[in-house]
Amino acid sequence: MRTRPLGTTGPQVSALGLGCMGMSALYGEADRAESVATIHAALEAGVTLLDTGDFYAMGHNEMLIGEALRAAPAALREQALTSVKFGALRDPDGGWSGYDGRPAAVRNFAAYSLQRLGVDHIDVYRIARLDPNVPIEETVGAIAELVEKGHVRHIGLSEVGADTIRRAAATAPISDLQIEYSLISRGIEDEVLPTTRELGIGITAYGVLSRGLISGHFTADRQLAPTDFRSMSPRFQGENLQHNLSLVEALRKIAEQKGVSVAQIAIAWVLSRGEDIVPLVGARTRERLTEALGALDVTLDDADLAAIEQAVPADAAAGDRYPAAQMSHLGTDR
Repeated sequence: MRTRPLGTTGPQVSALGLGCMGMSALYGEADRAESVATIHAALEAGVTLLDTGDFYAMGHNEMLIGEALRAAPAALREQALTSVKFGALRDPDGGWSGYDGRPAAVRNFAAYSLQRLGVDHIDVYRIARLDPNVPIEETVGAIAELVEKGHVRHIGLSEVGADTIRRAAATAPISDLQIEYSLISRGIEDEVLPTTRELGIGITAYGVLSRGLISGHFTADRQLAPTDFRSMSPRFQGENLQHNLSLVEALRKIAEQKGVSVAQIAIAWVLSRGEDIVPLVGARTRERLTEALGALDVTLDDADLAAIEQAVPADAAAGDRYPAAQMSHLGTDR
């Protein structure tokens, strides 16, 4: 598989990464055996970057990845690179209680992640959202201390704005920013992407299929469980959903002309945005993983890109990408 640099200070990683969140949380029940098999299939296909968060089902996702790594052949286990988000506070009922970026908390979170993953270091470590009560310099400085001690290899950021990126980069070398980026989530193009490129920071793009919305597989009559994030997501509600699915149908016509799936052309579009962008695919099954990997064989020429832009213009999506209460935590500058 092709590789891409994770910024100027990070490692070379596979052109696609595997986002493992859906194997544990937020999108309904997942099959544990199939999840492990999917991680193994990704490693066998040359995927190196495995992304998780210590708060995904309160540690379940990290333990799942740890189980998969222990069961993988040594050569595949050694090629795996772990990307971990921390800082989100949960309660026993699954609720959310804010974020903690204090240095003592950073060290505490890391200790537990290393144990659950069964690794001696985390390759990329980042706070999931900015703690409004702790300057980013203090949080990044604490991760930098973990780097010095060998517990972490590279420092990342997640869902922050241009000012915070600059302040973090002035504190310690930053490998990449993880942030949502897709055909219908293009907010980073105005300020964030120019800033990361100026500073030599890579992008790991999550939500490249917008939680399945632009995968070509989601239908308007699909019933979502109350625990499914999409049951509360504005883009999946009522008229918003109908409008967004009309964008998918416009994209489907272009995909069919090229003989590829909607998901493949959507992922290929993100891949086309630059060598500094690594899409994370949230495949929960080997079938969906195989489809996503097919995007690596899709070449989009200027005519294709123009047609896609006409079918799905920037800002074409209806609805915010998160419920209102969560939007306040995105791109916050502090």
